[in-house]
Amino acid sequence: MTDTILQLDGLTKHYPQTAVPAVDTVNLSLPKGQILSLLGPSGCGKTTLLRLIAGFERPNDGQIILENRAIAGRGRWIPPEKRNLGMVFQEYALFPHLTVADNIAFGLKKRQLKGGEIKQRVAEALSLVELDGLQNRYPHQLSGGQRQRVALARALAPRPVLMLLDEPLSNLDVRVRLYLRHEIRAILKKTGMTAVFVTHDCEEAMSISDVVGVMRQGRLEQMDSPEAIYREPASRFVAEFVTQANFLQARRSGSEWETELGRFSVAAAGELSGEVGDVMIREEDVRVQPDESGEVQVRDRQFLGREHRYCLQMPSGRCVHARSHEVLGLTIGARVKVEIPQEAARVFPPAQRELTAAAK
Repeated sequence: MTDTILQLDGLTKHYPQTAVPAVDTVNLSLPKGQILSLLGPSGCGKTTLLRLIAGFERPNDGQIILENRAIAGRGRWIPPEKRNLGMVFQEYALFPHLTVADNIAFGLKKRQLKGGEIKQRVAEALSLVELDGLQNRYPHQLSGGQRQRVALARALAPRPVLMLLDEPLSNLDVRVRLYLRHEIRAILKKTGMTAVFVTHDCEEAMSISDVVGVMRQGRLEQMDSPEAIYREPASRFVAEFVTQANFLQARRSGSEWETELGRFSVAAAGELSGEVGDVMIREEDVRVQPDESGEVQVRDRQFLGREHRYCLQMPSGRCVHARSHEVLGLTIGARVKVEIPQEAARVFPPAQRELTAAAK
Protein backbone atom coordinates (compact mmCIF):
# COMPACT_ATOMS: atom_id res chain seq x y z
CA MET A 1 0.00 0.00 0.00
CA THR A 2 1.39 3.39 -1.06
CA ASP A 3 1.62 6.08 1.64
CA THR A 4 -0.37 9.25 0.96
CA ILE A 5 1.63 12.42 1.52
CA LEU A 6 -0.96 15.04 0.55
CA GLN A 7 -4.74 14.86 0.68
CA LEU A 8 -7.21 17.63 -0.14
CA ASP A 9 -10.84 17.18 0.89
CA GLY A 10 -13.36 19.61 -0.60
CA LEU A 11 -10.82 22.45 -0.55
CA THR A 12 -12.45 25.79 -1.37
CA LYS A 13 -11.19 29.36 -1.52
CA HIS A 14 -13.21 32.36 -2.63
CA TYR A 15 -12.61 36.10 -2.53
CA PRO A 16 -15.38 38.65 -1.84
CA GLN A 17 -14.78 40.56 -5.08
CA THR A 18 -15.24 37.53 -7.37
CA ALA A 19 -18.37 35.54 -8.16
CA VAL A 20 -16.56 32.30 -9.04
CA PRO A 21 -14.44 30.62 -6.31
CA ALA A 22 -10.69 30.70 -6.97
CA VAL A 23 -10.56 27.08 -5.79
CA ASP A 24 -13.82 25.17 -5.88
CA THR A 25 -14.28 21.92 -3.89
CA VAL A 26 -10.99 20.28 -4.93
CA ASN A 27 -10.38 16.69 -3.88
CA LEU A 28 -7.13 14.87 -4.56
CA SER A 29 -4.70 12.40 -3.05
CA LEU A 30 -0.98 12.36 -3.82
CA PRO A 31 1.07 9.24 -2.97
CA LYS A 32 4.63 9.40 -1.67
CA GLY A 33 7.27 9.94 -4.33
CA GLN A 34 4.88 11.11 -7.06
CA ILE A 35 5.09 14.38 -8.98
CA LEU A 36 1.78 16.13 -9.64
CA SER A 37 1.52 18.93 -12.20
CA LEU A 38 -1.35 21.39 -11.83
CA LEU A 39 -2.04 22.53 -15.37
CA GLY A 40 -4.38 25.19 -16.71
CA PRO A 41 -4.72 28.67 -18.20
CA SER A 42 -4.13 31.89 -16.28
CA GLY A 43 -6.76 32.47 -13.61
CA CYS A 44 -7.84 28.82 -13.32
CA GLY A 45 -6.84 28.59 -9.64
CA LYS A 46 -3.70 26.46 -9.82
CA THR A 47 -1.42 28.97 -8.06
CA THR A 48 -4.09 29.72 -5.44
CA LEU A 49 -4.32 25.98 -4.76
CA LEU A 50 -0.54 25.83 -4.33
CA ARG A 51 -0.65 28.83 -1.95
CA LEU A 52 -3.33 27.10 0.12
CA ILE A 53 -1.12 24.03 0.46
CA ALA A 54 1.86 26.23 1.35
CA GLY A 55 -0.12 28.12 4.00
CA PHE A 56 0.01 31.53 2.30
CA GLU A 57 -3.79 31.48 2.02
CA ARG A 58 -6.48 30.13 4.36
CA PRO A 59 -9.27 27.97 2.90
CA ASN A 60 -12.91 28.95 3.32
CA ASP A 61 -13.94 25.32 3.40
CA GLY A 62 -12.46 21.85 3.17
CA GLN A 63 -9.29 20.41 4.64
CA ILE A 64 -5.60 19.91 3.85
CA ILE A 65 -3.95 16.79 5.26
CA LEU A 66 -0.17 16.35 5.11
CA GLU A 67 1.30 13.01 6.18
CA ASN A 68 -1.97 12.05 7.89
CA ARG A 69 -1.98 15.33 9.87
CA ALA A 70 -4.56 18.05 9.28
CA ILE A 71 -2.69 21.30 8.64
CA ALA A 72 -5.53 23.58 7.49
CA GLY A 73 -9.32 23.78 7.51
CA ARG A 74 -12.17 22.82 9.82
CA GLY A 75 -10.75 24.74 12.76
CA ARG A 76 -7.16 23.62 12.22
CA TRP A 77 -4.31 25.93 11.13
CA ILE A 78 -0.57 25.18 10.99
CA PRO A 79 1.55 28.18 9.86
CA PRO A 80 3.72 27.81 6.71
CA GLU A 81 7.03 27.60 8.57
CA LYS A 82 5.83 24.55 10.54
CA ARG A 83 4.51 22.52 7.60
CA ASN A 84 7.90 21.09 6.54
CA LEU A 85 7.44 22.12 2.91
CA GLY A 86 9.98 23.17 0.28
CA MET A 87 9.07 26.02 -2.07
CA VAL A 88 10.59 27.03 -5.41
CA PHE A 89 9.32 30.29 -6.89
CA GLN A 90 9.16 31.68 -10.39
CA GLU A 91 11.47 34.59 -9.49
CA TYR A 92 14.18 32.51 -7.72
CA ALA A 93 13.85 34.65 -4.54
CA LEU A 94 17.57 34.41 -3.75
CA PHE A 95 19.28 36.88 -1.43
CA PRO A 96 21.60 38.94 -3.69
CA HIS A 97 24.02 39.78 -0.85
CA LEU A 98 24.55 36.11 0.13
CA THR A 99 26.73 33.54 -1.58
CA VAL A 100 25.29 30.37 -3.08
CA ALA A 101 26.26 28.40 0.02
CA ASP A 102 24.74 30.99 2.38
CA ASN A 103 21.51 31.08 0.36
CA ILE A 104 21.18 27.30 0.67
CA ALA A 105 22.08 27.39 4.36
CA PHE A 106 19.60 30.17 5.20
CA GLY A 107 16.67 27.87 5.98
CA LEU A 108 18.90 25.41 7.80
CA LYS A 109 20.08 28.08 10.22
CA LYS A 110 16.46 28.86 11.03
CA ARG A 111 16.12 25.23 12.15
CA GLN A 112 19.00 25.71 14.57
CA LEU A 113 21.11 22.91 13.14
CA LYS A 114 24.75 22.63 14.14
CA GLY A 115 27.42 24.12 11.91
CA GLY A 116 28.84 20.78 10.83
CA GLU A 117 25.45 19.43 9.78
CA ILE A 118 24.62 22.64 7.91
CA LYS A 119 27.88 22.43 5.98
CA GLN A 120 27.23 18.78 5.11
CA ARG A 121 23.68 19.44 3.90
CA VAL A 122 24.81 22.40 1.79
CA ALA A 123 27.48 20.22 0.17
CA GLU A 124 24.93 17.45 -0.49
CA ALA A 125 22.46 19.91 -2.02
CA LEU A 126 25.14 21.47 -4.24
CA SER A 127 26.19 18.04 -5.46
CA LEU A 128 22.58 17.04 -6.13
CA VAL A 129 21.97 20.03 -8.44
CA GLU A 130 25.48 19.76 -9.94
CA LEU A 131 26.76 23.13 -8.74
CA ASP A 132 29.89 21.88 -6.95
CA GLY A 133 32.57 24.56 -6.88
CA LEU A 134 30.13 27.48 -7.17
CA GLN A 135 29.35 27.79 -3.47
CA ASN A 136 31.22 31.10 -3.09
CA ARG A 137 29.59 32.86 -6.03
CA TYR A 138 26.81 35.41 -5.71
CA PRO A 139 23.48 35.19 -7.57
CA HIS A 140 24.43 37.92 -10.06
CA GLN A 141 27.42 35.78 -11.11
CA LEU A 142 25.17 32.89 -12.17
CA SER A 143 23.02 32.21 -15.22
CA GLY A 144 19.24 31.99 -14.91
CA GLY A 145 19.37 28.21 -14.98
CA GLN A 146 22.04 28.12 -12.28
CA ARG A 147 20.04 30.48 -10.06
CA GLN A 148 17.02 28.24 -10.33
CA ARG A 149 19.20 25.26 -9.38
CA VAL A 150 20.31 27.16 -6.27
CA ALA A 151 16.65 27.82 -5.43
CA LEU A 152 15.93 24.11 -5.81
CA ALA A 153 18.94 23.18 -3.66
CA ARG A 154 17.82 25.62 -0.95
CA ALA A 155 14.36 24.04 -0.92
CA LEU A 156 15.77 20.48 -0.79
CA ALA A 157 18.38 21.07 1.91
CA PRO A 158 15.93 21.04 4.87
CA ARG A 159 14.60 17.66 3.59
CA PRO A 160 10.94 18.65 3.33
CA VAL A 161 8.11 16.15 3.14
CA LEU A 162 6.61 17.90 0.10
CA MET A 163 8.07 20.17 -2.58
CA LEU A 164 5.98 22.96 -4.14
CA LEU A 165 7.15 24.52 -7.42
CA ASP A 166 5.32 27.58 -8.79
CA GLU A 167 6.11 27.87 -12.52
CA PRO A 168 9.87 27.71 -11.78
CA LEU A 169 10.91 27.56 -15.45
CA SER A 170 8.73 30.27 -16.98
CA ASN A 171 11.42 32.99 -16.86
CA LEU A 172 14.05 30.90 -18.67
CA ASP A 173 14.70 30.63 -22.38
CA VAL A 174 13.40 27.59 -24.27
CA ARG A 175 16.68 25.66 -24.43
CA VAL A 176 17.35 26.03 -20.69
CA ARG A 177 13.73 25.14 -19.84
CA LEU A 178 13.92 21.93 -21.84
CA TYR A 179 17.13 20.93 -20.08
CA LEU A 180 16.06 21.93 -16.58
CA ARG A 181 12.69 20.21 -16.63
CA HIS A 182 14.49 16.94 -17.28
CA GLU A 183 16.98 17.73 -14.51
CA ILE A 184 14.32 18.73 -11.99
CA ARG A 185 12.42 15.50 -12.55
CA ALA A 186 15.65 13.49 -12.22
CA ILE A 187 16.56 15.27 -8.97
CA LEU A 188 13.09 14.82 -7.45
CA LYS A 189 13.07 11.14 -8.39
CA LYS A 190 16.59 10.59 -7.07
CA THR A 191 15.61 12.02 -3.68
CA GLY A 192 12.22 10.26 -3.63
CA MET A 193 10.58 13.66 -3.18
CA THR A 194 6.83 14.16 -3.49
CA ALA A 195 6.08 17.34 -5.42
CA VAL A 196 3.36 19.63 -6.75
CA PHE A 197 4.43 21.52 -9.88
CA VAL A 198 2.36 24.43 -11.23
CA THR A 199 2.57 25.25 -14.95
CA HIS A 200 0.50 26.51 -17.88
CA ASP A 201 2.74 24.64 -20.36
CA CYS A 202 1.14 21.35 -21.48
CA GLU A 203 4.35 19.76 -22.72
CA GLU A 204 6.15 20.72 -19.52
CA ALA A 205 3.42 19.16 -17.39
CA MET A 206 3.38 15.96 -19.44
CA SER A 207 7.15 15.49 -19.36
CA ILE A 208 7.89 16.29 -15.73
CA SER A 209 5.03 14.64 -13.84
CA ASP A 210 3.62 11.24 -12.95
CA VAL A 211 0.10 12.61 -12.76
CA VAL A 212 -1.50 15.73 -14.24
CA GLY A 213 -4.39 17.71 -12.78
CA VAL A 214 -6.10 19.99 -15.30
CA MET A 215 -7.87 22.94 -13.67
CA ARG A 216 -10.67 25.13 -14.97
CA GLN A 217 -12.45 27.94 -13.11
CA GLY A 218 -11.19 26.69 -9.76
CA ARG A 219 -12.23 23.08 -10.32
CA LEU A 220 -10.12 20.01 -10.97
CA GLU A 221 -11.47 19.05 -14.40
CA GLN A 222 -9.46 15.83 -14.72
CA MET A 223 -6.61 14.19 -12.82
CA ASP A 224 -4.84 11.22 -14.37
CA SER A 225 -1.59 10.03 -15.92
CA PRO A 226 -0.16 12.21 -18.72
CA GLU A 227 -1.01 9.48 -21.25
CA ALA A 228 -4.64 9.25 -20.13
CA ILE A 229 -5.06 13.03 -20.06
CA TYR A 230 -3.81 13.24 -23.64
CA ARG A 231 -5.48 10.18 -25.14
CA GLU A 232 -8.71 10.13 -23.13
CA PRO A 233 -9.65 13.70 -22.18
CA ALA A 234 -12.69 13.69 -19.89
CA SER A 235 -14.17 16.93 -21.25
CA ARG A 236 -14.01 19.18 -24.24
CA PHE A 237 -12.07 21.75 -22.22
CA VAL A 238 -9.31 19.22 -21.42
CA ALA A 239 -9.28 18.08 -25.05
CA GLU A 240 -8.88 21.64 -26.33
CA PHE A 241 -6.31 22.73 -23.75
CA VAL A 242 -4.07 19.64 -23.67
CA THR A 243 -4.24 18.15 -27.16
CA GLN A 244 -3.55 19.73 -30.51
CA ALA A 245 -6.89 18.69 -31.91
CA ASN A 246 -9.44 19.42 -34.61
CA PHE A 247 -13.16 19.48 -33.87
CA LEU A 248 -15.40 18.44 -36.76
CA GLN A 249 -19.08 19.27 -36.70
CA ALA A 250 -20.98 15.99 -36.59
CA ARG A 251 -24.54 14.68 -36.79
CA ARG A 252 -25.71 11.41 -35.34
CA SER A 253 -26.63 8.81 -37.94
CA GLY A 254 -27.78 5.65 -36.21
CA SER A 255 -24.79 4.37 -34.25
CA GLU A 256 -22.36 6.58 -36.18
CA TRP A 257 -21.39 10.24 -36.30
CA GLU A 258 -21.28 11.78 -39.77
CA THR A 259 -18.74 14.51 -40.53
CA GLU A 260 -17.34 16.24 -43.58
CA LEU A 261 -14.39 13.83 -43.49
CA GLY A 262 -16.38 10.63 -43.06
CA ARG A 263 -18.37 8.59 -40.56
CA PHE A 264 -17.13 7.56 -37.14
CA SER A 265 -18.48 4.82 -34.93
CA VAL A 266 -17.29 6.10 -31.56
CA ALA A 267 -18.78 6.54 -28.11
CA ALA A 268 -19.46 10.03 -26.84
CA ALA A 269 -17.27 11.41 -24.05
CA GLY A 270 -19.63 12.09 -21.15
CA GLU A 271 -23.33 12.77 -21.46
CA LEU A 272 -24.28 13.78 -24.99
CA SER A 273 -27.96 13.92 -25.86
CA GLY A 274 -29.34 15.19 -29.12
CA GLU A 275 -28.35 14.66 -32.71
CA VAL A 276 -25.32 16.96 -33.01
CA GLY A 277 -21.82 16.88 -31.56
CA ASP A 278 -18.19 17.57 -32.41
CA VAL A 279 -15.79 14.78 -33.34
CA MET A 280 -12.30 15.39 -31.94
CA ILE A 281 -9.32 14.30 -34.05
CA ARG A 282 -5.77 14.99 -32.87
CA GLU A 283 -3.58 16.63 -35.51
CA GLU A 284 -1.11 13.75 -35.59
CA ASP A 285 -3.95 11.31 -36.35
CA VAL A 286 -4.91 13.07 -39.59
CA ARG A 287 -3.21 11.09 -42.37
CA VAL A 288 -2.57 12.97 -45.59
CA GLN A 289 -1.58 11.66 -49.03
CA PRO A 290 -1.21 13.50 -52.35
CA ASP A 291 -4.25 12.98 -54.58
CA GLU A 292 -4.96 15.15 -57.63
CA SER A 293 -8.63 14.20 -57.47
CA GLY A 294 -8.91 14.91 -53.72
CA GLU A 295 -11.52 17.35 -52.42
CA VAL A 296 -9.24 18.68 -49.68
CA GLN A 297 -6.62 21.33 -50.48
CA VAL A 298 -3.43 22.40 -48.70
CA ARG A 299 -4.02 25.99 -47.66
CA ASP A 300 -0.79 26.49 -45.72
CA ARG A 301 2.20 24.54 -44.40
CA GLN A 302 4.71 25.05 -41.62
CA PHE A 303 8.04 23.28 -41.19
CA LEU A 304 8.60 22.68 -37.45
CA GLY A 305 11.93 20.84 -37.62
CA ARG A 306 10.86 17.30 -36.78
CA GLU A 307 7.54 17.54 -38.60
CA HIS A 308 5.34 19.48 -40.97
CA ARG A 309 2.04 21.04 -39.94
CA TYR A 310 -0.51 21.43 -42.70
CA CYS A 311 -3.62 23.58 -42.80
CA LEU A 312 -6.14 21.66 -44.92
CA GLN A 313 -9.21 23.32 -46.40
CA MET A 314 -12.28 21.13 -46.78
CA PRO A 315 -14.97 21.62 -49.46
CA SER A 316 -17.09 23.66 -47.00
CA GLY A 317 -14.25 26.15 -46.55
CA ARG A 318 -13.56 24.99 -42.99
CA CYS A 319 -10.01 23.94 -42.11
CA VAL A 320 -8.41 21.08 -40.21
CA HIS A 321 -4.76 20.72 -39.26
CA ALA A 322 -2.46 17.74 -39.69
CA ARG A 323 1.01 16.99 -38.37
CA SER A 324 3.28 14.55 -40.19
CA HIS A 325 6.84 13.31 -39.74
CA GLU A 326 6.81 11.99 -43.32
CA VAL A 327 8.38 13.98 -46.13
CA LEU A 328 5.30 14.33 -48.31
CA GLY A 329 6.49 17.20 -50.48
CA LEU A 330 3.08 18.87 -50.31
CA THR A 331 2.94 22.43 -51.56
CA ILE A 332 0.35 25.11 -50.94
CA GLY A 333 -2.58 24.49 -53.26
CA ALA A 334 -1.95 20.76 -53.60
CA ARG A 335 -4.94 18.39 -53.58
CA VAL A 336 -4.85 15.63 -50.98
CA LYS A 337 -6.73 12.64 -49.62
CA VAL A 338 -7.39 12.56 -45.88
CA GLU A 339 -7.78 9.41 -43.80
CA ILE A 340 -8.56 9.21 -40.08
CA PRO A 341 -8.44 5.98 -38.05
CA GLN A 342 -11.73 5.17 -36.30
CA GLU A 343 -9.98 4.60 -32.98
CA ALA A 344 -8.51 8.12 -33.06
CA ALA A 345 -11.90 9.85 -32.83
CA ARG A 346 -13.87 11.01 -29.78
CA VAL A 347 -17.18 12.87 -29.63
CA PHE A 348 -17.90 15.87 -27.41
CA PRO A 349 -20.82 18.26 -27.04
CA PRO A 350 -20.68 21.12 -29.55
CA ALA A 351 -18.94 24.30 -28.42
CA GLN A 352 -22.10 26.37 -27.94
CA ARG A 353 -23.57 23.71 -25.64
CA GLU A 354 -20.40 23.74 -23.52
CA LEU A 355 -20.62 27.53 -23.20
CA THR A 356 -24.28 27.41 -22.24
CA ALA A 357 -23.62 24.75 -19.58
CA ALA A 358 -20.70 26.74 -18.17
CA ALA A 359 -22.87 29.86 -17.82
CA LYS A 360 -25.49 28.12 -15.67
